[in-house]
Amino acid sequence: MKNIVYLFLILFSAQAISQIHDPVKWKTSVNKISDTEYELVATATIQDQWHLYSQNVPKDGPVPTSFIFEGSQDYMKRGNTSEGTGHEIDDKIFNMRIKYFDKTADFKQRIRVKNKKSFKVNAVVEFMVCNDTQCLPPKEVDLVFDVK
Repeated sequence: MKNIVYLFLILFSAQAISQIHDPVKWKTSVNKISDTEYELVATATIQDQWHLYSQNVPKDGPVPTSFIFEGSQDYMKRGNTSEGTGHEIDDKIFNMRIKYFDKTADFKQRIRVKNKKSFKVNAVVEFMVCNDTQCLPPKEVDLVFDVK
């Protein structure tokens, strides 16, 4: 009897692990604008049937995508993080008009460098994704941008 209980526990654990969704992958790149200005680009690749929410969503809606850039003496942020066009819909889950992204989304942050040496910009993105039947809890992912 004990072996049967262990077998059920193992099968249940394996199924629970296989059900963990990770529908968004992040990639970073850096574009040189001038000798002193660069654009940090965070690109989200989103699995089919899932959507990633904008940085600007109505109150009582999903958790908006947000970026926190670690401070450094090597650079200074210029303005706020911008985002692509996306889609605006009347969301069935949240009962409101919301902007979201499917397939891919680019988020861009301009910086002004304070010296000529190479350095890394560390950041964290927090985001939430949903499909037509469920939403996943908000998630944080570390990002690293190589400025050369």
